[in-house]
Amino acid sequence: MRENMNKKLNAVNRTFRALRHRNYRLFFMGQGISLIGTWMQQIALNWLVYRISNSVFLLGIVGFASRIPALLFAPFAGVLADKWNRQRLLIFVQSLAMVQAFVLAFLVLTGKITILLLLLLGLFLGCINAVDIPVRQSFVPDMLEKEEDLGNAIALNSSLVNGARLLGPSIAGILIATVGEGMCFFINGLSYIAVIAALFAMRIVLGHVRPSGPILSRT
Repeated sequence: MRENMNKKLNAVNRTFRALRHRNYRLFFMGQGISLIGTWMQQIALNWLVYRISNSVFLLGIVGFASRIPALLFAPFAGVLADKWNRQRLLIFVQSLAMVQAFVLAFLVLTGKITILLLLLLGLFLGCINAVDIPVRQSFVPDMLEKEEDLGNAIALNSSLVNGARLLGPSIAGILIATVGEGMCFFINGLSYIAVIAALFAMRIVLGHVRPSGPILSRT
């Protein structure tokens, strides 16, 4: 019995071994909260666009506007992730995303939102995500003290995203039905505080030299 229990504990420890690293543990908790808020905003945004426009075409346009910047700017963002301090860059882009969520919440709650404003805010968030995603992914190794735990950290990140994809829309549906889309955006804005605080609390030691030179020469 005791031997079986030890085997199970060892299996659990291996499954979550990346969480032994303080920096990654902070990131995992903060990012988990933030991702739930992100999925809440995504569902509420789609519902809001269709509700005020009653147009599938405009729903697609707003969605396209929030994603096209990633296609255009992600290669340059990957270079920035190698050239600049990733921790500070993430704090900056996450702060911008928080501002976007609060502005969206304010416009919705005050009844001043329009399709044009949704389109512009979507473009703004798309530009933020174009930088955030590659920088966040390349930041994972910086949070780990042992390289052999990188694979486990990537797997835990995938689980985190899938878990948030399950919880976020569920919570958003309840909030939309009870208090409206504006509160989803407001809560998403608050959720960024968790990941920003986690990033500030990290103690990152850079162990390699960042490349220098013109950005265009490395894209």
